[in-house]
Amino acid sequence: MDLGSRTPLLESFKRGEASQDVRLAAALGGLAPRAVDQMELLIMLQADSDAEVAAAAQRTMARLDAAAVADVLARPEVSPEARAFFAERGIQPAAMAAGNPDVPLIDTEDLPESPVDESPVEAEREASTLQRIAAMNIAKRIALAMKGTREERGILIRDPNRIVTSAVLSSPKMTDSEIASIARMANVSDDVLRTICNNRGWLKNYSVALSLTKNPKTPVALSMNLLNRLSEKDLRMLSTDRNVPDALRVCARKKIVFDK
Repeated sequence: MDLGSRTPLLESFKRGEASQDVRLAAALGGLAPRAVDQMELLIMLQADSDAEVAAAAQRTMARLDAAAVADVLARPEVSPEARAFFAERGIQPAAMAAGNPDVPLIDTEDLPESPVDESPVEAEREASTLQRIAAMNIAKRIALAMKGTREERGILIRDPNRIVTSAVLSSPKMTDSEIASIARMANVSDDVLRTICNNRGWLKNYSVALSLTKNPKTPVALSMNLLNRLSEKDLRMLSTDRNVPDALRVCARKKIVFDK
C-alpha cells in the first residue's frame, strides 16, 4: 500500500532502511512519532514481511482507541489510503480534528523525558549526553529524537544512521529556527541537507534558505536553485564568500549583474 510521503522518518521506513528491531519497536508503539505518522507506520507494518513485526503491529492497532483514530483521520495530511484502510474496519473520520497532533496514538516506550542537566560546565554536560546516546540502540535513539531536548537532537542529527537523522527531522519538537541551525552545520550528512532542501515548508523560512546556501556541504546544484530566494545584500556577501564552492560564488555574481 502506498501511503504517500509524510515525513523523513516515514520515507526511511518506505525505503526499507529500518532494521527488524527498529520496525518491531515501531510496531509495538515505541518510537512516539506524531499521531498521523504512527497511524501510517502501523498500517505499513501490519503487512511487514517479518511475521513478528506484522503480528506486533496488528496487536497495537487492535489497542487503538477508535475515537482517537477518528480524530486523526479528520486531519488533512492523512493519506486517502489510510482513511480507506480504517473505513474497511468501520472507523470514519470525525467531523472535526481534535487533540494534539504531535502526540502519538499510543506510546509503550519507557524512555523518560530527558532531565535538564544543571551542570555548570557545558563541555562536561555534552560529553555526558554523548556517552548516554552512544550506549543506546537505534530504536532508543529514534525515540529520543522524538522526545528529547534540542541539545540531544543536535547530537543525533550527526548520527551515521540515516533513519536516526530522519527521525530528528521528523520530531514534533522541531522548529524552523532549529532547522536553520541544522542547515548551517557542516558536519551533517548530505542526506540531511538534501532532505531540508526538498521540504517546501522549511524553505519558506528565509533563514533556512540562506543557511543552506552558505553551507559548503550543501550540494552545489541545490544551492544554486536557492539563489533566487536571496536578497541582493546576501547575494553580494555570497559572491565573495571563500567558504562556498567557486561555482556558487560565480553564479551569485552573475545574478547580481543580471538582476540590475
